[in-house]
Amino acid sequence: MSKPFTEPKPLSPVQPVSLGLQDRFQFRCHKGIACFNKCCENTDILLTPYDVLRLKNRLDLSSREFIDRYTRDCELDAHGTPGLKLGHKPGSQACIFLEPDGCGVYQDRPAACRYYALGMMSLRRKGSPVDEDSYFVVKEDHCLGHIEPQEQTVGEYRAGQEVGRYDDANREWRRIILKKRSAGPTVGRPSQRSFELFFFASYDIDGFRAFVASEGFRKVFELDPDEHRKLLSDDEALLQFAFRFLRQALYGEATIPVRAQAVGERGQRVMEKLAKNAQASAEERAKQQDALYESLLDEDRFGAREE
Repeated sequence: MSKPFTEPKPLSPVQPVSLGLQDRFQFRCHKGIACFNKCCENTDILLTPYDVLRLKNRLDLSSREFIDRYTRDCELDAHGTPGLKLGHKPGSQACIFLEPDGCGVYQDRPAACRYYALGMMSLRRKGSPVDEDSYFVVKEDHCLGHIEPQEQTVGEYRAGQEVGRYDDANREWRRIILKKRSAGPTVGRPSQRSFELFFFASYDIDGFRAFVASEGFRKVFELDPDEHRKLLSDDEALLQFAFRFLRQALYGEATIPVRAQAVGERGQRVMEKLAKNAQASAEERAKQQDALYESLLDEDRFGAREE
């Protein structure tokens, strides 16, 4: 009896070998190679918070303007945690920043672009208190860079692509996602309002700065004045503070002092406003933002784990 026909599974471009920083691999990309730009003509690039920060500053746009013009929505996991991917040129799968002579934002290109043709994955092994990074080669049929006569260690390649700064800036954000994934199904699906809070603090750095600058914020959170001033002027410091804020709001890791008299009772309404704000158009969000920041400060979940 003949076996029923089954369609073969597509071959993955990911080479099933985990690499460390001292492991070597062969690859080189340059403008003279015949496949130059091919990898940018069919893209699926996940954006990290630091990617968004670098790109929106390069283009002199607000976070919301950049998100509306140059990104598309995605889900980071099976629960539907909201994320962003880099947009495409109209009617194609090409990167929105692809130009005839290469990347139009090369100096501020996302971490995923810097890593190619490597990938990076963070895992927390059972019983380990810390996550570990591992690397793997991505070998697509169109890419001729793998036959170029250049070999280097993973560490050397990362240094040449200046990806270390991106990994450092995104590390705490990745840990937030990893903690959620490692919790498994016992936690259940997060609430819609926690999704919107995650998106707001991860990607809308300008909105988050306005929140931190507000009078209501100072009434709720007890920060050293020098630290507070730095948050208002230093994008990267503010981004790290946003990750602290998320860990406190979502997981109850209380690292940001909260004034006892400031604990309110309007948390439900705050998260509902966040949800509505994130779904609105840029113009509508701009109109809603002032009221959102004021009400956000009455949230009573900043020092407690979400139930």
